[in-house]
Amino acid sequence: MFSNYVRPLGVALCLLITTGSIDASPADNTPLPAQSGNPGVNSSSRQTIEEPTGSLVLSQVLALALTQNPELSAFSWESRAQEAATLQAGLFPNPTFNANAANFGNKVITGFDGDVVTLELSQLIELGGKRTARMEAASLTKQLADWDYETKRADVLTQVTQAFVDVLAAQQRLALTQQIHELANQTTVTTSARVQAGKVSPVEETKAKLARASVQIELMRAQKELEAARKRLAAGWGSTTPRFEAVSGNLENIQVPASLDSLVQRLSKNPDLARWATEITQRQALITMEKSKAIPDVTATVGASKYLMPGDYALVVGFSMPLPVFDRNQGRIQEAEHRLTKAEEEYRGAEIRIATALNTAYQTLDAAHSEVMTLQQDILPGAQSAYDAAYEGYRLGKFGFLDVLDAQRTLFGAKNQYLLALAEYHKSVTNVERLVGSGMNETLANSQPEVSP
Repeated sequence: MFSNYVRPLGVALCLLITTGSIDASPADNTPLPAQSGNPGVNSSSRQTIEEPTGSLVLSQVLALALTQNPELSAFSWESRAQEAATLQAGLFPNPTFNANAANFGNKVITGFDGDVVTLELSQLIELGGKRTARMEAASLTKQLADWDYETKRADVLTQVTQAFVDVLAAQQRLALTQQIHELANQTTVTTSARVQAGKVSPVEETKAKLARASVQIELMRAQKELEAARKRLAAGWGSTTPRFEAVSGNLENIQVPASLDSLVQRLSKNPDLARWATEITQRQALITMEKSKAIPDVTATVGASKYLMPGDYALVVGFSMPLPVFDRNQGRIQEAEHRLTKAEEEYRGAEIRIATALNTAYQTLDAAHSEVMTLQQDILPGAQSAYDAAYEGYRLGKFGFLDVLDAQRTLFGAKNQYLLALAEYHKSVTNVERLVGSGMNETLANSQPEVSP
């Protein structure tokens, strides 16, 4: 009795297997890009990073950030995920296999002999260009993910460059503080000798020691600031325990900033702005996709019915489609159109925001450049000359200790301000370059300058 089921069931299964092999896309067996380096959930599978040592230059630090920064890595996986979504968008719907039996419970014809067994295969046929529209929208979404990665990449490079500048400035500030500490020690020794010789009051020695203690506090502060700056820099490549000894660069290599008008003309290279062309095109593609959904799809069916009692067959062919009477996807179409208008307004807002940010960053850069040049040409030489004259006069007994102390503080303050201005200049250059999406000046070389006393 059950052998009567075998023949039609076998025929339908063969049809199902044959149909599936024809409709399957060749890409189904192609590994996804993400499979080449699956992040997974097991952190032990991640590649161990060898911590850099020795003296680092900016190019090394940027290379480490590009390859090891965890936030940047996360954005790259999103790009791969969207690539997989694009692959999925191009696949055809699967066929449906259906089997049913009738005449159960018939009082005249009992058992399975009165059954009618029907085996069917159904295939959804998408109309209105749905698949093409879906693939186009997914492809543009993938491009947006690439733009997001590019934006994050620019942010990471900007942050790491500024952290590099902070370390470089902290190193030079520590070296300057150490030199001021040595000067304070020399002043204390000279003052002690003059007190023992009876040339000055012991109060002068007390003042010298207090001044040295104050410099010692500044020295400890400079050491702590350098350590904090080192850890911020190491965080750029995903490390919490930096092992590098120092960074090398030339803060004093400065150039006159380009004009603001020339920089404004380069704003289109900013990834935050450049992405909006893709964003608007993607929103238009979504409108097209939603409009395609208003066209109903057809489901085609082919199969066979087996009448067990007479032992006969019948071919079953049919189709079905929804009638677009009430739902013509009107709401989704209007939603997509409104989101396109929203994207256009956001683009205009981004243009204003980035242009304003560029103007602000440029003013900071121009002010830092002017401050550096003034300190370099006028204030530092004068402060150094005043200190040299005061120290020599104190050694010869022409000036009091307060004169030396005041000149020393003035010199230390001017040099510290100079370092701060240099760091602000380079960080401002980095901000401007981030906003215009390209380099303005090559300002950091691979050599460490000496800090003169």
